[in-house]
Amino acid sequence: MLTKVFTASIYGIEAMPVTIETESGNGSMFTIVGMADTAVKESQMRMVSAVNNSGISFPHRRILINLAPADVRKEGACFDLPMTIGVLTSNGVIEVSDLGDYMIAGELSLDGSVLPIRGALPMAVKAREMGFRRLIVPYENVTEAAVVNRLEVFGVRNLTEALGILTGNTDLKPTVIDTRSMFATQSGVFDNDFSEVRGQETVKRAFEVACAGGHNILLIGPPGAGKSMMAKRLPTILPPLTLGEALETTKIHSVAGKLPKGSMLMTRRPFRTPHHTVSPVALVGGGSTPMPGEISLAHNGVLFLDELPEFPRQVLEVLRQPIEDRIITIARAKYTVDYPASFMLVASMNPCPCGYYGHPTRQCTCQAGQVSRYMGRISGPLLDRIDIQVDIQPVGFDDMAATASGESSAAIRTRVLAARAIQQQRFINEPGVHCNAQMGSRLLRQYAWPEQAGLDKLKDRMTRLNMSARAFDRILRVARTIADLDGSEQVRSRHIAEAIAYRSLDRSHHN
Repeated sequence: MLTKVFTASIYGIEAMPVTIETESGNGSMFTIVGMADTAVKESQMRMVSAVNNSGISFPHRRILINLAPADVRKEGACFDLPMTIGVLTSNGVIEVSDLGDYMIAGELSLDGSVLPIRGALPMAVKAREMGFRRLIVPYENVTEAAVVNRLEVFGVRNLTEALGILTGNTDLKPTVIDTRSMFATQSGVFDNDFSEVRGQETVKRAFEVACAGGHNILLIGPPGAGKSMMAKRLPTILPPLTLGEALETTKIHSVAGKLPKGSMLMTRRPFRTPHHTVSPVALVGGGSTPMPGEISLAHNGVLFLDELPEFPRQVLEVLRQPIEDRIITIARAKYTVDYPASFMLVASMNPCPCGYYGHPTRQCTCQAGQVSRYMGRISGPLLDRIDIQVDIQPVGFDDMAATASGESSAAIRTRVLAARAIQQQRFINEPGVHCNAQMGSRLLRQYAWPEQAGLDKLKDRMTRLNMSARAFDRILRVARTIADLDGSEQVRSRHIAEAIAYRSLDRSHHN
């Protein structure tokens, strides 16, 4: 007897439908075809043990399982549960009249338990797109998958519960989640706040400009100046995730297996802080089994690289293309996968190896030439892609001892949202452009061209500092954002002056 069970496999951050065709007959051979990897081929032992330990005798007959489409590699253990149901149905052990209404995924333990899988959310999205009425997933993944509405999602703890749902011999009900209500309740809740930061008004302003326009930012300052502390508070002033952004971000983390147990939609923008020992593959993604890297896990959020010069140069150089294109393409001999990578880069570094070059009270111990070699670890093309470069100095005693709180994140966020609203209206007819940092040359000339006094100031500074053409574009983008925060339609000379002030490394190289 031939039966078909429907499931899905993860490709990139999307789910690809897979049909499990099972045929039984006389004999004893068990065969799986359809480009199955080792984990799939090993499923026979798990299936036999899980069925027997669930109080059912596994049929010892000739069983042929085909995973269609046969020309795409199938990876992982999420096929255990649907293949088991296919075997039991084709051999008449269970009867299911509406099997075509279900998409099923889950890994089996030897005792019949159903273990969690990666990518339950993309599978749920694909199930709804393809018109399936019901989805069966492991219990640990049910809240993640149930955020997809117009789909009955069942979470099962073991094989017996899954069979009960299919045959109608259970009281289990589908999990229902009010996605919009849950999202509205949990978004905007943070553990940190900028009101806890003493002093550093110039740096706070730079962060406000960066968030208002989606610009990358680099902090240069000595140890203990508060670089990491302020960077961790950056998500508190970023615009909240939209429901669409939350769904896309959650899909990436679901595929990577990074969602906490029982989690639903991500309501906060991700904040990723890879260590400087990270490998290029771990940063951009890929591997023998394609997985999203840190830059994709930071999609719609922040990628924070602390102590930037400590990262190997080859690791930093792979960032150049994703920063520009906001997508990373992993090309290998057997596959090509696209992962989204629209992140805000926040980096910090010391001004020299000892960390105290230019410190107001401590003496730098670095020898001549060490400072320039230290700064030279970061390539010019990468620095050109960082819109804002700002110096940060230690907080004085008076600021630290002050009892009054600083400006709250909510207050800063209000101004950021107002500037983003202006940009949203400005780029309403520009697909793929949502903030000033994404403007190309055409849009810069259309929306960010300064008045003549500002153009003269920019020409003077660029000539004296020998800035690149890319730095010219960066300054115009930042100036446009400053003008938006100022509520100005025209980019004025003062906006250009502030934007130039945020090119700290360009100035220091010519002092």
